[in-house]
Amino acid sequence: MAEQPFLSRQERFAVVASTNDVVRGWLADGTPEVCLAIADEQSAGRGRDGRTWHAPSGAALLMSLGFRPTWLPPDRAWRLAATASLAMADAAEEVAGLPDGTIRLKWPNDLVVEAGAASVALDDLPATEAAAALDATGEWLKLAGVLGESDGLGTGEPRVVIGLGINAGWQPKDFPPELAAGMTSLYEASRGRPIDLALLLDAFLGRLEMRVAALRAGRFDLADWHARQAATGRDVRLEMPDGSVATVRALDVDSDTGALVVADAGTGAERHVLSGDVRHLRAVPPTASQVAASGGEAATAASAPEAPRPAQRIGV
Repeated sequence: MAEQPFLSRQERFAVVASTNDVVRGWLADGTPEVCLAIADEQSAGRGRDGRTWHAPSGAALLMSLGFRPTWLPPDRAWRLAATASLAMADAAEEVAGLPDGTIRLKWPNDLVVEAGAASVALDDLPATEAAAALDATGEWLKLAGVLGESDGLGTGEPRVVIGLGINAGWQPKDFPPELAAGMTSLYEASRGRPIDLALLLDAFLGRLEMRVAALRAGRFDLADWHARQAATGRDVRLEMPDGSVATVRALDVDSDTGALVVADAGTGAERHVLSGDVRHLRAVPPTASQVAASGGEAATAASAPEAPRPAQRIGV
């Protein structure tokens, strides 16, 4: 019997309100996984918590993927968004000519690049020096966002939509003034390298297919997921859904739930955070024991996708 193609349906739109809404409709109408909607521009794109997502036509790769993950335990549905994030990080680094590890994951839903990466010739540096250069300032710029939404988790008809928007050829002179200080693009991070959207999409889908096949077989790339985190080992401002704000030490991300593991300032009590936002990453000076354990080099890393909630948003 012929092998089934990875994509059951793929459509491109010049302008669409939201690719997530398009794919959600397909799934509701019975379209099998994996289905893909791509848009040159979205008129009502959205991020987490009702935020808007907008990019000029052709400046970003905007898409949504639809899954029917009957093969994935409901409490692991967050790994679909994480898998898409890792596949895009790999693909974007290759297409933009960036060193491995340049693109990080900032909990819960962003792909980011260190602010100095665009001005440092990282590809001319040894791997250890490149890694140090990436963490030189602790200031990270948003490159992409991932929004996961689900219906029916825990039932016989689970449906998950993963929306992803990555700033590709968007030039800094065209960034919205109100967002310019905190965003970047592959064009900027690569110091002006032209970004071919078709090539980026092909590279992403090739990696996604392999990673989804592994996920179906019960394998998730925890090593890469942990290695790309941008918050671990840093003091961060944690904004919670109820409006409360706290400065905490980001310790890790939980491999089972995708939660951010933090230590409260003052008490040092550890807790797992499933939903919220991390702001103002700041590197924490290493202790003497950490320096000794690492042979004199300071550690870096961390952040992760948000755990799923039925009929709500999931993922980074």
